[in-house]
Amino acid sequence: MARPRPLSIDPLAEAKRQWLAHGWEDAADGMTVVTSVMRAQQLLLARVDAALKPFALSFARYEVLRLLAFSREGTLPLSSVVARLQVHATSVTSTAERLVRDGLVLREPHPHDGRAALLTLTDAGRDLVERATRALNTEVFSNPGIDADDATALVGIVARLRKNAGDFTDPRPVPDPL
Repeated sequence: MARPRPLSIDPLAEAKRQWLAHGWEDAADGMTVVTSVMRAQQLLLARVDAALKPFALSFARYEVLRLLAFSREGTLPLSSVVARLQVHATSVTSTAERLVRDGLVLREPHPHDGRAALLTLTDAGRDLVERATRALNTEVFSNPGIDADDATALVGIVARLRKNAGDFTDPRPVPDPL
């Protein structure tokens, strides 16, 4: 697919101009923030999707595989996957079912909680997520489209937005090792 030519104007700047012209001064900056972040998400997700396409993975499927690969044993309770990915349980369950169907994850009963399930990464899942991670690192993460200083500033700004929205709290202090 050919990449579209850049527009001659920034449509978000034009939207802000229109907001101001319509007397919505109090909301113009916020509208610009929201639509800018949403557009950036679209641009980044398109790059991620392109990098994951050869592996037949969506970003949701990749995230579950990567989270399991990061765990000590390659196994986590489904509820822990839901909590760590901050996604609705129904979405994670649906994603897990597709990963099980494809032989990338096993879904097993929790040994101590009959109502819970464990997700376990298979060897095929581990191989796939490692290859997909190399592709993402090369094609997206090593060059997200902004320089390192801007990346650090952006991550800090978005972290404050997320914290203010109740996404997380400051971690408890860790005691010094004995």
